Amino acid sequence: MVFSSTVFLFIFLPFVLFANFLLKPAVRNLFLLVVSLFFYAWGEGILVLIMIFSCCINYAAGLAIDRYRTDERIVKPILAVTIMINLSFLIYYKYLGFLLDNLPFLARHVHLNTSIALPIGISFYTFHGISYLVDLYKKNIPALKSPVDVGLYIAFFPQLVAGPIVRYSDIAEQLMSRNVNTDALFYGCIRFIRGLAKKIIIANTVGKFVDLALQGNVTEMPAGIAWLCLIGYTLQIYYDFSGYSDMAIGLAKMFGFHFKENFDHPYSATSIQDFWRRWHISLSSWFRDYVYIPLGGNQKGIARTYVNLFIVFLITGMWHGASWNFIIWGLFHGLFIILERSKIINSDRFPVVIRHGYTMVVVMAGWVFFRFETLSDALTFFQSLTGLTHGHNYQSVVLLSPYFFIILTIGILFALPLRNWLWESLARYVPTLPTFRLVAASCFYIALFLVSVMELAQSSYNPFIYFRF
Repeated sequence: MVFSSTVFLFIFLPFVLFANFLLKPAVRNLFLLVVSLFFYAWGEGILVLIMIFSCCINYAAGLAIDRYRTDERIVKPILAVTIMINLSFLIYYKYLGFLLDNLPFLARHVHLNTSIALPIGISFYTFHGISYLVDLYKKNIPALKSPVDVGLYIAFFPQLVAGPIVRYSDIAEQLMSRNVNTDALFYGCIRFIRGLAKKIIIANTVGKFVDLALQGNVTEMPAGIAWLCLIGYTLQIYYDFSGYSDMAIGLAKMFGFHFKENFDHPYSATSIQDFWRRWHISLSSWFRDYVYIPLGGNQKGIARTYVNLFIVFLITGMWHGASWNFIIWGLFHGLFIILERSKIINSDRFPVVIRHGYTMVVVMAGWVFFRFETLSDALTFFQSLTGLTHGHNYQSVVLLSPYFFIILTIGILFALPLRNWLWESLARYVPTLPTFRLVAASCFYIALFLVSVMELAQSSYNPFIYFRF
């Protein structure tokens, strides 16, 4: 079940919201856990048992860490073993096939069926489990005594299948007590609708063109179509994922939870370091706190700092998928991070426009590796961008219409902090802003929801890119 589906919008969500509002606070966690498991099982079936096992093993380990936290000889092995159990599921389902394909000596001794289904969201709920245990150990936070509370933290449906990655330390108190009120519901609805519109109106429109264009032979793609594809995919992946994050944050707010922001206009960045402070913030900060800093961060000399950054971006690429292209994408970004930190690339000397242009060129070049499954296809696409290929792959032109270019333009403009600028400008010229803003926002988002639903009803194209991660 996906958020941008009629079943979720008109059956599942209204029922869960209404029932949660009527129930006593003491049983809300149990109710939300049950509906979250149902939400996951709707699409994944028996694979929900893997997530249930993850909840159980992390619950038991959390109690053990809490009980023996003063004895490092007991706590450290418990933490290490449980983290390895968490990672073992991720390795088996996500990386075993890749390892067997690339390590022949291992393939000769391991005979397993690697054509197994990847459980949706396993990367996200695995990181939630690890975050819970590490936060207990490092921050001296009391463990949750109820398996229901641990289960809800790991399996809560808004962030279950595509994030954002929520730290246990950030919502520990909210798991125990939270307010469900009309203000939170209103804000949550607005945030959800904004994310829904990003996904349905912008990401799906440009994504449909990109997918159709890339179904053909890349070697026969004209440069103009190739550039439209790259711009389209750059917008698709941003609006797809940030739209999902907006919906998750909005849904959580409706139930009294506060999730931190996951995107901060990453395409307005003026360096690759700045980009990663704005893109998928929950993932980049997770790797910073749970991998980079434990490795020593920047506290053990310049050479070690660069090695640590290399490791982090290698893992970042691998986290997104078991493919050499994802690894190349991660190391590609890591290379530019290192070049910027070492001042080999010192864009601070240039005007903002040039710095922004440089950043977008690097980011968009990286998306080529991210989008294609093989390195040869990615390199061929780079040739198409430079006009070195000659062909007639024009099949996607049928989707080019005034509407497409209007949506493409809106996508480019609102990838920048345009919305914030509009509200600030409005505040200067409208004296009765609070009342006007409430009425205007209500009307605007109701209309936006209706348009999104109409778009959803008339199109069968509705993928979520990050579901496969």
